[in-house]
Amino acid sequence: MTDQAKGISRRRVIKGLGATLGAAAFGAALSPLFQGGFMSAKELMQRHYKELSPEDKKEVLERLQADAKETFGRDVTIADPRPRPKTKFVYAINLSLCNGSGKCVEACHKENNHDRITKQSYIRVLEMPKGTMDMERGNTTYNHTVPAKDKFYMPVQCQQCDEPPCVDVCPVQATWKEKDGIVVVDYNWCIGCRYCMAACPYHARRFNWKKPYIPPEDINPNQGYLSNRVRQQGVVEKCHYCLHRTREGRLPACLEACPTGARVFGNFLDPKSSVRWVFENKRVYVLKEELGTKPSFFYFFDK
Repeated sequence: MTDQAKGISRRRVIKGLGATLGAAAFGAALSPLFQGGFMSAKELMQRHYKELSPEDKKEVLERLQADAKETFGRDVTIADPRPRPKTKFVYAINLSLCNGSGKCVEACHKENNHDRITKQSYIRVLEMPKGTMDMERGNTTYNHTVPAKDKFYMPVQCQQCDEPPCVDVCPVQATWKEKDGIVVVDYNWCIGCRYCMAACPYHARRFNWKKPYIPPEDINPNQGYLSNRVRQQGVVEKCHYCLHRTREGRLPACLEACPTGARVFGNFLDPKSSVRWVFENKRVYVLKEELGTKPSFFYFFDK
């Protein structure tokens, strides 16, 4: 975090942006953040994640765990796993194997404590016409038997870009790229302006318009502060490579759920990793390469 950003408060930012946009326009933009009483005054004035001391983090995690118990009726454990040294997480998908079943979408929905009413997920599976990698030509609403003739299936989620435009436009630095390559969001710092959503060329971010609903028995109790803890109304969220799992040596939930073995994940800096093998032995593609975002998410075909 830069010296200029240190000490910044959301109160000051909200006031400044309100003056810029006008009270009516900015009030409408931020209203979901304050509706429903989900965010307390203490949460609103919490310091930026990067400014929290170990004691501060302990207090914040304990408060969030208590809030989860009160709000959702479930005991949860919220950890804060940090990036592993000498690690750059990268994902690759074999488009010759993906069959469009959407099992990865379902696994993401459950693992990451998404709102059950909207059936939200960080992953969209595009049914694509053969002969193009233009994701804008994909269809996400197919409901027929898969795989279909003359189609292939391309899951799209956050590309964990090395030059992430979403990070550049955030007015409060609520999203940033960590040392292991994962772009994260501090939900307690996000002001819900949705600039990051507009900047993302992969349509990979989601906004919580309403207070999330999850039955207590459906909540995944193993949570991370920067990952799958239940997000409040009025904030943006995105794929985080299941960092509460991957930083502990486990695989992403979407990969474990894939029925065809199409997904490959690992540490790109490890020359013996399976994802490094793919990069060195297959012709890989990235989405919208011409934009210069430098994704850490690759696609390839067997032939």
